[in-house]
Amino acid sequence: MMRSPTHYATAVRTPQGRIVIQKTPFKSLIRRVKLLNIPVVRGAVSLIETLFIGVQSLTFSASQAVDEEPNKKKKGKIGTSLALAGSVVLALGLGVLLFFYIPLLLTEVLGFENGVIFNLVDGVFRLVVFLIYIFAISRWGEMRRVFQYHGAEHMTIYAFESGEELSPANAKRYSTYHPRCGTSFLIVVMIVSIIVFVFLGKPETIGDRLLRFAMIPLIAGISFEFIKLSARKSFGKWLKPAVWPGLALQRITTKPPSDDMIEVAIAALEACLDRKAVKLEIPAS
Repeated sequence: MMRSPTHYATAVRTPQGRIVIQKTPFKSLIRRVKLLNIPVVRGAVSLIETLFIGVQSLTFSASQAVDEEPNKKKKGKIGTSLALAGSVVLALGLGVLLFFYIPLLLTEVLGFENGVIFNLVDGVFRLVVFLIYIFAISRWGEMRRVFQYHGAEHMTIYAFESGEELSPANAKRYSTYHPRCGTSFLIVVMIVSIIVFVFLGKPETIGDRLLRFAMIPLIAGISFEFIKLSARKSFGKWLKPAVWPGLALQRITTKPPSDDMIEVAIAALEACLDRKAVKLEIPAS
């Protein structure tokens, strides 16, 4: 899936070998409502929009994998959409459980009373759980193909940003690691959450715990601003140490793709491009 300021496009290679593309006009609320285009707030809005677009793209992708007779096609698509919606809700619930609630419980068991120490330990637990999760899913065979497509996205975008003709041969000359990747964003979120939670002190009540969950949009907004700042040449060299962990993690979340995977990435990119507005955004993957 690729996104430009005016469209997002999802390209899928069907079981029959064809590349099917869904191109959807999309103008961010940040561009339509000036009040939302302010630091931190725009990051929270962008996160919600990215989740929405991601679900739409997954629905389209899953529907293409359903190879049924014409009279069963509609039923199959409805079933696929419902199953996917359920999976998204379940995934969000498990995400909160794994990356917020369990680390919190583990830290409480250790009995730290000092708020700063409590939140530092909680943050370390959260980071460790996240890394274990990423490593665990990387061992799943099917995820390797997902990570290869992830790498194909990055290589294709590098070729585009360098002014190269979009082709598998040109894209393969570039790295699968990209500083504006969703993986880098997630690592920044983990680090920023530690800093934000330190100011909240040790959670004592249910209200304190709910407040931590309510801080997620703020954390996402701050992380978004950091990623934007790190992309600027004037700040990039100073922020390289902070960007490094995300690039290092991409050794797991991206893999060298095959030529046919790069072809799919190119198809999505070419579909969503507006040649008058060439800045491209990498979705959170």
